[in-house]
Formats: sequence, C-alpha cells, structure tokens
Amino acid sequence: MEDYFKSIRPFTDNEVPEALRQIKDNPLIQAMLAYAFPDDTPQQRTDRLLACHKVSDFQVDIMVRVVEKAIEKTIAEFTCEGFEHLTPDKAYLFISNHRDIILDTSLLNVALHKNGLAMTASAMGDNLLRKKYLKILAMLNRNIIIYRSLPPREALEHSKLVSEYIHYCIHQQGRSVWLAQREGRTKNGDDRTQQGVLKMLSLNAPEGKSPLQYLKELNIVPMSISYEFDPTDAMKLPALVAQHKGETYVKTQKEDFENIIQGLIGQKGRVHISVGQPLKNQIDVIEQKHQHLNKQLQALAETLDEAIHKQYQLFPANYVAYDLLHNTSIYKECYTEKEFRQFERRMNNRSTSGDISQAKFLEMYANPVKNKTNGN
Repeated sequence: MEDYFKSIRPFTDNEVPEALRQIKDNPLIQAMLAYAFPDDTPQQRTDRLLACHKVSDFQVDIMVRVVEKAIEKTIAEFTCEGFEHLTPDKAYLFISNHRDIILDTSLLNVALHKNGLAMTASAMGDNLLRKKYLKILAMLNRNIIIYRSLPPREALEHSKLVSEYIHYCIHQQGRSVWLAQREGRTKNGDDRTQQGVLKMLSLNAPEGKSPLQYLKELNIVPMSISYEFDPTDAMKLPALVAQHKGETYVKTQKEDFENIIQGLIGQKGRVHISVGQPLKNQIDVIEQKHQHLNKQLQALAETLDEAIHKQYQLFPANYVAYDLLHNTSIYKECYTEKEFRQFERRMNNRSTSGDISQAKFLEMYANPVKNKTNGN
C-alpha cells in the first residue's frame, strides 16, 4: 500500500536513515540544528540527527526541539484548548485556518505531543518543495505532498489519491491528519473554508455510502490558530494590494523560503490553538436538510467556518485594527492606550500611509473580529 501512495506520502521508517544522510550537510539543516541545540558541537548535532531511525524519532528528537526553541524565543505565551476532548486511540482530521507555512502544523504537533497524542501527517503544496532538501525535510516531517498546477484530468486523479491516502492514514494507520481549510494561507485574516477542499476529501467515498457519511468517518475536527502578531504581515501586503487593484501578483523565487524563515524567527506575541470536537451530529443534520451534494458541502463549509471563527482567540491588536479601519471606538475597552500606540507604530512601519496597503494591513487583523462577533 505504501508503494501505491509513493508519489504523495511521507517517508516510511526504513527510508529515514538514507534521507538523513542526504541532508545532514545542508546549510539550512545545520542552521536549524544549531538553533535547536546551541550547546552542541557541530559533530554532536550531526550525530543527534543521524541517531534518528524512524520518522517519529525525527519529529520528537529534532522537530519538537526546534519548535520549542521558536516558542521560547519568539512567542510571549503559547496556549491551547480542547485537547482534553481528544482520545489517544482515535485519529482525527484537523481542518484549520492557515497563517504560517511551517509553524501552524509544527505548533499543533508540539501541543499534541505534550497532551500525549500522536503527531499528525499534514498536507503541503509542492510549490514549497522545489529544492530537493526541502522535499526531504517535508517527507521526514510527515508531510503529504499536494501537487499544484496539474492539468484537469491529472488534478482529479491526484485529488482522488490524496482523498484515499487521508482515509488510509486515519483508518489503517491510526494517524491524524492536518489540512488547511483552503489552498494556501489566508493573507487577509478572513478565514473561509473552500468547498473544493471538502469535495476532494469526499472523492474516495465508496459506492453505497453517501459522501457526507464518508466525511463523517474522517472525524473532522475544526481547529483555529491565532497569532497576536503575524511576523509575515508586511510580506503578505504586496499580494493583497495587487489583488485589490486587479493585477496579477507574481511571487519572487525566494519568497516562500523567506516567509518560512521569517515565520520561524519573527516575534509573534501570544499564540493560541483551539481544537473543537468531531463534527458528527452536525453532518447528519446537514445531510437530512439538503438533498444535493453541493448544498451539503456548502453547509459543511459554513459549519466549519462558524466553529473556526468561534474558536479564534482575539487579541488587543485585532480590536485596535477594527477600530482604526472603521474609524470607530466601539472596542476601546478591549485595549489600552499603550497597546493602541504599539499597533499604530507597527502599522506605520509595515505599510504605506494613505496607501491601499494600510487598509489591507488593518483588514488582516480586523477581519477575525468581524467574523467572530458578527458572523459575517
């Protein structure tokens, strides 16, 4: 079965030693090890890496340490909720809002590990894995590779394979999976589930089983990750401004890589992860209420959005942004004068005054307030 999924699956345990030998001298890997283990000599770091014989060794002994160092150095407070409702002998499909290329799933995995739960496999676009060492790193870290920009027929076959693999992870391997609610990160803070993601997940439904009952079997759990400050906020602005002007935005070659590094080392303030409970009854209600699959998937997307918005933790910066964007003071009780000035300074440093970029910057932080309080 592993060979059947070879084009998209992470490494199996027996492939780990050779993969590590291939990347051990790479400058990024060496920098990552130096970041996580500053007191080790270079040789000790390499020995530590090569001592990993299984994927779980790499995730626990290397990646958890890297992420814990990032938490220590760049996060003022890391909090979690909802994990007590998950059971170790069950696998889940976490459908989540998406802010940071690497950290969203890495922080989830640290939270799962600390709560005695197995770490997830997670979907990642192949656009981030053009360099061989990045692809190896992703496959060591249990990433499922999603191929973008395929011709329609191939895209459908690939989607079916991904759908099948996610079901295989959850039901055959007992391995939870993380999936973003939409393709790519949400740059403007307006978190919305793409129906296409749910359609993809349902493609593997066997004959005789409705797509909704098949989705119910995946134990879908809504997840929210909230960053007080997005360290890549300024880097997201050019794409948002281009979109506003109706222009095509073309990424630079190094853009994704720079976002990964900035996401890892940039200051984030407080970060909160909230996981809900599996959408079981809600799926039954949706299926009874709607006849057509498109309507069912639309209703499921809206149910996910409602949960993700509700679970999102708002910070003073979000309320300040909302008040500044709408030229109001309705949330003035939610922040201090100092917090107001700090956010204003951040906005002025990262966007151009009087330009559309300032409005886009504010929207990025204000949209979660709109979604959580108005349900719009």
